[in-house]
Formats: sequence, structure tokens, C-alpha cells
Amino acid sequence: MPSPRFLQIHTLHSYTAALLNRDDTGQAKQLPYGGTLRTRISSQCLKRHWRMADDVHALSRIDGAEESFRSRDLVTRLVIDPLRAPFSDAIADALEPEFQKAVYGEKADKGKQNRQTLLLGAPELAWLAREAEGLAAAAGGDAKAAKAAAADWLKGFKDNIKALREATALPGGLAAALFGRMVTSDPAANIDAPIHVAHSFTVHAEESEIDYFTAVDDLKRDEDDGGADTIQETELTSGLYYGYVVIDLPALVANCGNDAALAGRVVHNLVHLIAEVSPGAKLGSTAPYGRAELMLLEAGDRQPRSLAAAFRKAIPHDLDAAAASLSGHLQLMDDNYATGEARRHLSLADTAPPASQRGSLADLAAWAQGQTAGAAR
Repeated sequence: MPSPRFLQIHTLHSYTAALLNRDDTGQAKQLPYGGTLRTRISSQCLKRHWRMADDVHALSRIDGAEESFRSRDLVTRLVIDPLRAPFSDAIADALEPEFQKAVYGEKADKGKQNRQTLLLGAPELAWLAREAEGLAAAAGGDAKAAKAAAADWLKGFKDNIKALREATALPGGLAAALFGRMVTSDPAANIDAPIHVAHSFTVHAEESEIDYFTAVDDLKRDEDDGGADTIQETELTSGLYYGYVVIDLPALVANCGNDAALAGRVVHNLVHLIAEVSPGAKLGSTAPYGRAELMLLEAGDRQPRSLAAAFRKAIPHDLDAAAASLSGHLQLMDDNYATGEARRHLSLADTAPPASQRGSLADLAAWAQGQTAGAAR
């Protein structure tokens, strides 16, 4: 088989009495599928937990990784405020409007409400900070001169930062290299995401319960009025979730500055994070921690395809039933399309996916890392 272009990752995760991902009303997110309402975990939720994981396989621990920062206050907090001590508030205030417009767009100097939340990498922010410091130093304490110099600097900003990005391996940081970035004020700064994440959903009908709970005042005396001090309700759900991730390996290598070794380390850690890091709210009251009970990796050069259709018809909340349904659907796909993906899996169920070699999570992560080696464009 030629060097694979895509790595597909399928998982089954189980969680009990949890509230993993809430909607705007505070209830569990849902998804109708196959005429049955399911519980859902959004891709944004999953990606954030993988990005922010404090774990032995955290993305931030990868050798060669660069940090990314997401905020409306990047210019204020990380570029302008550091100038106030060595120079003056007047100099910093003179420079800030032009730097805000450079990063966030034409009206960004009018307030936060005119700025979108952007993701910038440590190399980009370090460059901006150096530029601001250089302008401040050249102004010699003259705020008017600083303001005029900033206006001239803004005219060449896009060309200059474009040159920086082209000469830097991870200008937007590792998070942007993995999950992409959209900058409406500067389309040239957009980064296509090589990692595509589907919303996870339960393979069975939604299982939900309203949890009634109270808080008692420990200092309440016998003669005080009885009853709880606080009475509240929250939704709890249980579920066996199908998850699906696709990694475009050549695109990932390209986003990592054509460093296939770095991309391989990313894939290795990401396989661990997908299997072991749980999304979840209400950690203190539900302990929503789980690991993949089935993980299937596929490497191939054909367009990916989800196995979600294995659960179009809701099945019982049962791992063996889910593993059998996934394996049966995959066999049908093989019989009809014969796309020839190489496979590795781990499973706590009896049923094994077709044409797949079993291994531990460490085996799967190492195999996935190896698939990345020949994926450079």
C-alpha cells in the first residue's frame, strides 16, 4: 500500500451519571439520528479537552511544540502592557490602537466588542512584542512620534507578518497547526485544520435523569426552621458514545513546518489523548472519567468514511452489541468498496473488527506515529 494519507480513529467510550457537554440551557446536548434522540458531545468540547489536557501525553509536552493563545486581549495583555514599565503609559497608549487594528481588524481599537476571539501562536506574539518595543524605543518618550510611527508600521504589517509565518515552523502554535484557524481580518493568516473531529453521540437512545439535590446549612440550629438551605436540579445522562476523528497526515506534516518527526509525535500523543482524556462538566459531583473501551485505527490513501451508520438504528446500551454492530458494518464496507486500509485496534469486547491486528494503546500510538513518517507532501 502507498504511504497513507489519512489516519481514521474510531472509539467507543462509556460514561455513567454525567453531564459531559451542556447546551445554552444547561442541559445535555442532543442529536436526533435514525429517528431516535441521542446524547451528544460536540467536537469543540472534545478538541478543547485534548488541547488543554494536563497529562503525560499532553500536546504541550511535545518536543518542538509552540504554545497558542486564544483571546480578545492578546494585544493588550501580551504586546502593549509589557511596555508600560520600561517606557510609559503614554507611549503604550499611543501604540495600542494600531496594533489592535493590525491583529483584530479596522474597528478593533474601539473596544473588545469589535474584536473576535483569535488564536495566535507564541512566535507571532513574540514578533509583535518585539515590533512594539522597537517602536517605543525609537519614539524617545514622544507619544506623538510613537503614534505616527505605529501608523506607518501598520501599512506594512500584513507583508511583514506573512514573511514571518513563511519562515517559522509553527507560527500559530501547535493548536492552530492541528485544529486550524480562521482570521476574518486577514484571510492569509487562515490555517486549514488537518484534524477533523466529529460530534460523538450515543449508539442508543438518550438515557437521562433529572437529579434533585440539596445543600444543608451545617450551622443551622435545632430551633431554626427545618429543611434544606438550597434545593436544585440538574440533568445527568449515561451513554456509550461513538467517536470519530480523521487526521490528514500530509496536511499535518505541512502545518508542522514539514517536520514529519514532529507530526509523528503529535499523532502519537493525540491517540493517547483521544483514548484516555474525558470531556466533562461537574467533575466534583460526577467524576466523569473513562477510557475508550474500543479504539480502531485505520491508515489508508482513500477518502475517509465514518462508521456512524453502524448505529443509525439505535441499539442496546451494551459494549458487545456496539462492537458487533461496528464490526459488521465495517465488513459490509470492505465487501463493497475494498479500499484496503491497514488496521490496528484495542477492545474490551469479544468482537474484533475485520482485518485488524489487536494491540495495547501504546502499540496503537506507536503504529500511528510510524504511519506519519512517509506522509510529507
